[in-house]
Amino acid sequence: MVWIVLLLFFAFGFWLVLRHHDPPATAAKSPRGGFGPVTIASAIAKKGDIGNYLDSIGTVTPVYTSSITSQVNGIITEVHYREGQLVKKGDPLIDIDPRPYQATLVQAQGTFDRDQNILAQSRMDLERYKDAWARKAIPKQTLDDQEKIVLQNEGTVKLDQGAVEYDQVQLAFCHITSPFDGRVGLRLVDPGNVVQSGGAQSSGNTTLVVVTQIQPITVIFTIAEDNLSEVQDRLHANAKLSVDAYDRASTKKIATGTFLTLDNLIDTTTGTVKARASFLNKDAALFPNEFVNVKLLVNTVHDATIIPAAAIQQNGKTSFVYVIQSNIAHVRVIHTGVSDNGLTQVTGINPGDEVATSSFDKLQDNSKVAISKTPLPTNEGDAP
Repeated sequence: MVWIVLLLFFAFGFWLVLRHHDPPATAAKSPRGGFGPVTIASAIAKKGDIGNYLDSIGTVTPVYTSSITSQVNGIITEVHYREGQLVKKGDPLIDIDPRPYQATLVQAQGTFDRDQNILAQSRMDLERYKDAWARKAIPKQTLDDQEKIVLQNEGTVKLDQGAVEYDQVQLAFCHITSPFDGRVGLRLVDPGNVVQSGGAQSSGNTTLVVVTQIQPITVIFTIAEDNLSEVQDRLHANAKLSVDAYDRASTKKIATGTFLTLDNLIDTTTGTVKARASFLNKDAALFPNEFVNVKLLVNTVHDATIIPAAAIQQNGKTSFVYVIQSNIAHVRVIHTGVSDNGLTQVTGINPGDEVATSSFDKLQDNSKVAISKTPLPTNEGDAP
């Protein structure tokens, strides 16, 4: 008897639960001829063009960046640039005291002039010896010796010329100019500072100024290896691919540029390949080392049927929409294609069809609907 009472108790409780849940589920649905219509928002399927974009993240990278160091030892006499100044190629940046190198150049030039005259004298003697040898007035050995003296003096003059050119280069290093058009950074040295020459590993080496090219500028981003073939196909067809750079939140387009090239290796750790795009950056909106979101336009699908992405629902791997006909919602299975800016290319419906974009938790096949004149949240009751 106790077990019978317990079973009856649990059966009564289960019946109450079913009774509690069944009416809302039935009321939520509005089959044809049943409860009142479901208020929905809708959109019209349109025929048009839609871009096939690849999304990625990238870093703004200057084409040229130069950390300029001194090639000579000396005292800085002038700093010509202002912090953040835009400079042209050849504009003066820094001057180093040139007097020691000017003096060395004068000495080398003097030695060069002296040895040139010695060479000229030896050549004149050689011509005299040739005439004397023709008259049998001197032995052949004297003529041969004079020829070798001329060759020795020619070598000495070449050494002197190299010394002069070297000192000229050293003197030119005292006047540092911009190697390309760009923007200088913050001032790193002041007049009166002593600088030393040396390589990047030298303890005495000091960066004097950093120049970065900003017009044009590039963005380096990654492409998944699964999408590599379609990009390469477009490149092999000599297509000019457009690249858009967006801010960190992907809400504001900063600039539009052109795809340049792919790297020559795939990164096996990430399964991606690096790519570079170029931007004119006339308004300097892209800043070196800035993080950006990148959209690469691979191709454009023409005459496609386009609907809002919010209208598409999923049932496992099957995509479907609710097509509205005579205020009745009909389930229509579709196939999706490329997506862009909240719109999706679909097949399975026709341009001009009206589709529901809200209230999916209340809709089922053949539900009565009422189209709202005011916008409704498109995510209200959306199925996952």
